[in-house]
Amino acid sequence: MVQKYCSPVRVYKHPFEMVMAAYERRFPTCPLIPVFLDSEILSDVWSEDGAIHTVQRSCILSVDAPRLLKKIAGVEVVYFIQKNTLNWRERTLLIEAHNETFSNRVTVLETCLYSVHPDNESWTCFEQSASLDIKSFFGFESTVEKIAMKQYTANIKRGKEIIEYYLSELISEGVTEIPRWTPPLQPPLTSDPYTITALTSTELHTASSSDISLGAGSTEPAEGDKLDAEYIERFLGRLTPIQESCLIQLRAWLQQTHRGKIPKDEHILRFLRARDFNLEKARDMLCQSLSWRKEFQVDSILNSWVPPSCLQEYYAGGWHHQDREGRPLYILRLGQMDTKGLVKALGEEALLRHVLSINEEGQKRCEENTKIFGRPITSWTCLVDLEGLNMRHLWRPGVKALLRIIEVVEANYPETLGRLLIVRAPRVFPVLWTLVSPFINENTRQKFLVYSGSNYLGSGGLVDYIHSEIIPDFLGGDCLCEVPEGGQVPKSYYQTEVELESADHIRLWTDTIYQSAQVFKGAPHEVMIEVVEESSVITWDFDILRGDIVFNIFHSKRTPQPLRKETSTALPELNNVQLIDRSWTLGVDYSMVESPLTCREGESIQGSHITRWPGLYILQWKACGSAPSKADDVIPSLPGSAHTCKLMYYTELLASHDFRGSMTSLESCHSGFSQLSGGTTSSSQSHSSSFISR
Repeated sequence: MVQKYCSPVRVYKHPFEMVMAAYERRFPTCPLIPVFLDSEILSDVWSEDGAIHTVQRSCILSVDAPRLLKKIAGVEVVYFIQKNTLNWRERTLLIEAHNETFSNRVTVLETCLYSVHPDNESWTCFEQSASLDIKSFFGFESTVEKIAMKQYTANIKRGKEIIEYYLSELISEGVTEIPRWTPPLQPPLTSDPYTITALTSTELHTASSSDISLGAGSTEPAEGDKLDAEYIERFLGRLTPIQESCLIQLRAWLQQTHRGKIPKDEHILRFLRARDFNLEKARDMLCQSLSWRKEFQVDSILNSWVPPSCLQEYYAGGWHHQDREGRPLYILRLGQMDTKGLVKALGEEALLRHVLSINEEGQKRCEENTKIFGRPITSWTCLVDLEGLNMRHLWRPGVKALLRIIEVVEANYPETLGRLLIVRAPRVFPVLWTLVSPFINENTRQKFLVYSGSNYLGSGGLVDYIHSEIIPDFLGGDCLCEVPEGGQVPKSYYQTEVELESADHIRLWTDTIYQSAQVFKGAPHEVMIEVVEESSVITWDFDILRGDIVFNIFHSKRTPQPLRKETSTALPELNNVQLIDRSWTLGVDYSMVESPLTCREGESIQGSHITRWPGLYILQWKACGSAPSKADDVIPSLPGSAHTCKLMYYTELLASHDFRGSMTSLESCHSGFSQLSGGTTSSSQSHSSSFISR
């Protein structure tokens, strides 16, 4: 497997010319980099006008590996070829390096770029990316991979420190500014590169002594901007080089596949942490969550959800200041809450919506506290009071609802709980914990602190995590807490048995505008839209959840008869409708009005088509590489099929005067992750178009 690394943008608050002078001091060897033993110039070429300087070096690096491995490999050092292209005109330095030793067994590629900061020409940016591909290495492939990654990441941040060291050395020598390159007034008298090098060297030491001024610090990047190291440390916290690389790679992948709907960086980072920075696992988890948010319109919950009066009065939970680390503090008086009454009065749907709104509010408060306290705050603290907890709280349907809610929260709000403080835990608590703990992630369980009786008072108790002046009055503190006290829910609020049965499963927005469909090899899914007036606009918005799909839109001259099989017990959620009969002829019975669009797994597609004629239009999603066949031949083989694709889609027919000529309204109403995104983008549409997020 190819290991990849991408660095954030590191910023030197010095001009490009000063940074280049500092960089040159690293050669031919650098005592500050112990593994860098020596280097030799293989070629040194200047352009005719002296603007571009290309140097190729052979670099010798020591190998920090077990003696046995070095003996088997037969080497003590490794050789790399480094090519530096310095463009004084554009003020860039491109560094390309690859390994020469064991190049038939191992491929190491590295690319670095120094360039001028886009917002401050007196600053210099540095970017770095690398890949490691071990094809074979005497059976020690895994060991070599670990050693190589360990050495590489150990020297990444040292690189910036070394440049800063040589910059300080230059300044101490009186070199505080170096003139920019200017085109020569006449051709050089000699083409000898060493003469030009000498002149350049002289210029370095005769520079004026005026210093540069430093600008403002890093701010949050705009949508699509690259992440810089200062922004990461300021808003996201200290990350290791590998963690930074995982964040940048996942963010870049999302920019390609979910354009205009990129979650905020802190949200992406939560999913990476939840999967221990395993890039593939974090990507899968995040994509499932984004599809869930979109399907059930979670982004609008803070604006659309109004808790019923029963919930406002008897749900004993609410926000209360923040803890000692600046995390928002949520208090839940679970022992005083009539969970059975709330479930009977509201059902699981309303309780889940309310819990989701709490989590959305928590993320919002974390962002606000990050700005207030000037440090990254990405999680909140929950204080749970169990005073009054008894066997009534272990009512089976209530526990079942709690487990379902925990499952949804764990899957979609990972790493949002910084600490859980449980106080006044009664004897019945171990029973509840035994039921609930298997459904809670191990990382989350490690954040639980449980106090029984009154041992939460005094040293080692709540005061270690919460300022004494905000400890709630019902826990012996002096702060008036406005969290509802809970109590028994009157039976007049209870729903009927029929209503409770219909709410047996968490439906969550049963009126969702999106539909799900499965596509099989040879069995496309098709949707018919009847157009009464020409110039009407057909719009679509769909996500490819699994597999690769080809999307088509046809105009039909015949009225199709849906070919749909009975829902099988093996596939209870099967939604696969076929409208185009195999006897139809393309170009005679129906015609293609859009070019086929190939859509890859994970992509989100929005588009529109302005109709030229009234009649029947068919939207078709079919598996890549599939050929038309009878549905009767395909459906029986579906349970064991390895070619199942899945999508989630929404379509709408708009009158021409209601269509604004772009997908903006569709995106903002139905398709954006507004609460998670830093911003959204839209694309102007012409006669027919598809907005493809890749």
